[in-house]
Amino acid sequence: MDLPLKGIIPPMVTPLLENGALDLAGLHKLAEYILAGGVHGLFLLGTTGEGTSLSHDLRKQLVVETCNIVKKRVPVLVCITDTSFEESLELAHHSAKAGADILVVAAPYYLPISQSEMQDYLEVLLPSLPLPFLLYNMPSCTKMSLSLETISKAKTLGALGIKDSSGDMEYMNRLINAFGGDSKFSIITGSELFLHETILNGGHGAVAGGANFFPRLFVDLYEASIDGDLAKIALLRETIVQIDNTIYSVGENISKYIKGIKSALAVLGICNDFTAPPVKRFNEMERSKIQRYMNGFLSNIEFAAIK
Repeated sequence: MDLPLKGIIPPMVTPLLENGALDLAGLHKLAEYILAGGVHGLFLLGTTGEGTSLSHDLRKQLVVETCNIVKKRVPVLVCITDTSFEESLELAHHSAKAGADILVVAAPYYLPISQSEMQDYLEVLLPSLPLPFLLYNMPSCTKMSLSLETISKAKTLGALGIKDSSGDMEYMNRLINAFGGDSKFSIITGSELFLHETILNGGHGAVAGGANFFPRLFVDLYEASIDGDLAKIALLRETIVQIDNTIYSVGENISKYIKGIKSALAVLGICNDFTAPPVKRFNEMERSKIQRYMNGFLSNIEFAAIK
């Protein structure tokens, strides 16, 4: 594997059937569609993938099926974070056997822990992992933001880098300043609106949810950012801002982001929009809004040329 890990790594949604089972046909169509967009990896069981809402058996099935589809064309990353240490470790070993390439580790959710407790946790967990690993900073879901000291500790234990989903560009810049000098340590944003700034400032890529339904758009923005093409960056970012103001803005609940992505994929005929409880998919009125927004993007000649 080439280091640092870089590029567009979509946090793939988990296609589900109405009964909650894995939608195998939808998964195959989705994975192939995303890969055809030129992405640089796939990230499973993160927030967008509803990982914490799925049964352990379904998580394992998703990893196996996805690895069988991808066949090493790009790295497959698997988030193993769980409230149970043993379950995290079991999913890690299962993922290694299934053919995954990188594990992703966030702070255990639900119970708040301190930075020192997180460091102790990493000291025990990380040496037992069967694959290389990436840190995942997701303070809105884990009740803590990883400190530079904690990240440095993980780095000494072999971390390949960090995915930051704090939505804080100042924090991202601190990461770049602290760790950007290491050519093998990746700094990846989980906030797609920060993609171009992250790259221009010395970061390496994005785990962008919108790359589920418009993968080429995000790949093009990544490449324009690498090239320093400011005119193209401005054009592409305008479309990404429009996505944020439309697809991600339907409904009132925080879950509208995940529901919006799944609904957009349903419009494209790639997979359905069923979500894992306690979240429910959009109602008919909300789905009609997504349909209208997607039709607007797809009928736009300028967008069609960059999609």
